[in-house]
Amino acid sequence: MKITFYGHGSLGIQVGGKHILVDPYISANPNASHININELTADYILLTHAHGDHILDVEYIAGRTNAVIVSNYEIATHYANKGLKSHPMNHGGSWNFDFGKVKYVTAIHSSSFPDGSNGGNPGGFVIEGEHKNIYIAGDTALTMDMKLIPMRTKLDLAILPIGNNFTMDVEDAIIASDFIECDKILGAHYDTFGYIEINHEEAIRKFFDKGKDLMLLEIGESIEL
Repeated sequence: MKITFYGHGSLGIQVGGKHILVDPYISANPNASHININELTADYILLTHAHGDHILDVEYIAGRTNAVIVSNYEIATHYANKGLKSHPMNHGGSWNFDFGKVKYVTAIHSSSFPDGSNGGNPGGFVIEGEHKNIYIAGDTALTMDMKLIPMRTKLDLAILPIGNNFTMDVEDAIIASDFIECDKILGAHYDTFGYIEINHEEAIRKFFDKGKDLMLLEIGESIEL
């Protein structure tokens, strides 16, 4: 499993011979100006919620690649009504795709499209594939529901928001890593704009002091599990 960070909450995942994009907000992110969305491959696009900083490039990329959009019922239906392929899910449900198993889990946030229309309830994803398991928290507060995840799935990596203001901060993300029983964390949702700028060295040190590994990748950088 290969994971590429495209800035903010945007990720690329290669697993089971398929290419997955998560929350593609790239073309308007000045920090990701070196990423060409015309060169991105996608068989699936996973969306945690409907905010503009998570769905900006969905229609363009899905239209170009014919990718299947996977999200909650409201978001999936929104794009299906536009003629795009979609697979609707809801909290607690899972589905076996051709690259692995995906479960849609709780997130505490809000979710509306940029025009104010209903984006359903936000969520996160647990992906099991190639004998590796990851948790994509999406935009969320710290929540006790995270404790349910390791009851079913032993995680190898968790992608957690750490930027504060709109989501968890670093300290809450450390507690979240305890709840999900995963000490290998990829940070997300930070530095894109003023509200969520962080001190990188301090964040990494705080995780290290708790015996945990926080990775803050450069945009376009990848890791392999």
